Amino acid sequence: MPGTVPTRASRIPILQVDAFTDAPFRGNPAAVCITAGPLDAEWMQNVAAEMNLSETAFLHPQDGGYALRWFTPAIEVALCGHATLASAHVLWQKGYVQPGEPARFHTQSGMLTAEQAGDWIELNFPATREEPADPPGNLLEALAVQPVYVGRNKFDYLVEVESEEVLRAMRPDHGLLRQLPVRGVIVTSRGREYDFVSRFFAPGSGVDEDPVTGSAHCALTPYWAPRLGKTEMRAFQASRRGGEVRVRLDGDRVRLIGQAVTVLEGELLA
Repeated sequence: MPGTVPTRASRIPILQVDAFTDAPFRGNPAAVCITAGPLDAEWMQNVAAEMNLSETAFLHPQDGGYALRWFTPAIEVALCGHATLASAHVLWQKGYVQPGEPARFHTQSGMLTAEQAGDWIELNFPATREEPADPPGNLLEALAVQPVYVGRNKFDYLVEVESEEVLRAMRPDHGLLRQLPVRGVIVTSRGREYDFVSRFFAPGSGVDEDPVTGSAHCALTPYWAPRLGKTEMRAFQASRRGGEVRVRLDGDRVRLIGQAVTVLEGELLA
């Protein structure tokens, strides 16, 4: 059923939340918009382009929880961790969900849940396992690194590099990455202070480098768990803003644990 297009008389609350951080202006910013019912997809895409953040989340009540959709400035995506974390944070902060009660989300990736764990929020997401893959030439040319491993899952390429130093020094060619027929490219290595570190590049999805990518950790967690011999790990996404993600592998699910801070509240004058 198509959604509605708000009119100029509408005043729709919208918040901006920094996710996977306990401090403003770090982690990954997401916009969160909660409405009474479904909205027109083209309108939501226009709002996401206007916000110009890596993700804008749109929610409305549905079947004892909330329908949740995620939009980059360019496209709708099937899974997003940091905007889900931001959405759960807002639901509790604004009283849509009572403290101690789980937040439930109906999404393209199935039912997702979030629970409060003290000052942290724990998301329950599907694990996204990769298989070894032959890298296309433009992938290695774009990254300009010698990979330890290359794999691919239903969303992304996953590339392990030799060290955190190599990972942090990368300056990819986003034009070449934009040609790849995937959502994005996850690059990872063992960490110095963390179990593993990563970066995520998705120019084909409208985001050259994402600050902190929860959904990438749905792939990184099952990738690193057997290699490190542990199911609970501390991870860091080494973007310019940076952010910490605590992860736990739980069978075919991944628990993503992070914090969030609201930095802006306003209204859309649609």
